[in-house]
Amino acid sequence: MIILPAIDIKDKKCVRLIKGNFKNKTEYKMSPFEQASKYKDHGFKHLHIVDLDGALTGETVNLDIIQDIVGRFDLKVEIGGGIRKLDSVQKYIDVGAEKVILGSSAIKDKKFLKEACKKFPNKIALGLDAKDGYLSVSGWKENSYQLTLDYLKEVNDYGFSRLIFTDINRDGMKQSPNFDETIKVAEISNCPVFISGGVSSLDDIKKAKTLKNVEGIIVGKAIYDGDIKLEELVKEDA
Repeated sequence: MIILPAIDIKDKKCVRLIKGNFKNKTEYKMSPFEQASKYKDHGFKHLHIVDLDGALTGETVNLDIIQDIVGRFDLKVEIGGGIRKLDSVQKYIDVGAEKVILGSSAIKDKKFLKEACKKFPNKIALGLDAKDGYLSVSGWKENSYQLTLDYLKEVNDYGFSRLIFTDINRDGMKQSPNFDETIKVAEISNCPVFISGGVSSLDDIKKAKTLKNVEGIIVGKAIYDGDIKLEELVKEDA
C-alpha cells in the first residue's frame, strides 16, 4: 500500500477544504515546503499535491513551489488542480512530477485525456471525483451528469496509469472513505486505484489494504488535525 500524504495549496499556504468548498477552508501555519519537509523527514516517499489556485484559474500557479519540493526532497509527487492543457502537463513533468492528475478536463473532453495519455505514457493519473454516483467537475461546483462507472468503462483503455477515486461527500469529513463505491471502481479499472477522501484512522488504511486492485491511499485532514500520527502512518507505507 502506497501512502500519499496530501498538501493542498491556496495562496501559497497549506489548506484543507470541507467537501471542496472554498468558503469552508482551514489554513495551516506550515508552508507547503515545510510540510513536504516534514513528510520527508518521517520517511514518506510519495506526495499528493493539489494546486487549488490552479483549480480555480486553469494555470500552473504554484509551479515554483512544486519544483522546489521535488528538487529538494526527491519525493515521488503527483500533482493535480485545473490542468487543462498539454503544455501544463509538460511543465509539471519537466520539474519532476511523477504523475499529473487530469480531472475535470478529462471528464469534459475525453479526447484530451486520450491525447495526454499517448503523449505522456505512464505519467497520467485520472482523477474521478464523484457524488452520489455521478462525476463532478470544475472544482466540484458542477455535476457532469455522467455516472462514474459508465464514464470509466468508456475511457478504460486510454492508457492512464493511475486512477484516483474521491467521494466528495466524504472529503474532509474524516468519516472513512466510501469503500463500497471504491470496490466497484477497482473491479472495472484497468489500472491501480488510489483512494481519496474521508480517511480518519489507521483502520481505514488497514481496510484499504484488503481491497483488490487498490494500490494506494491519500491522507490529508486526519494528518493536519492530529488524528493520525505520521510515525504510525509511515509504517503502513510499503
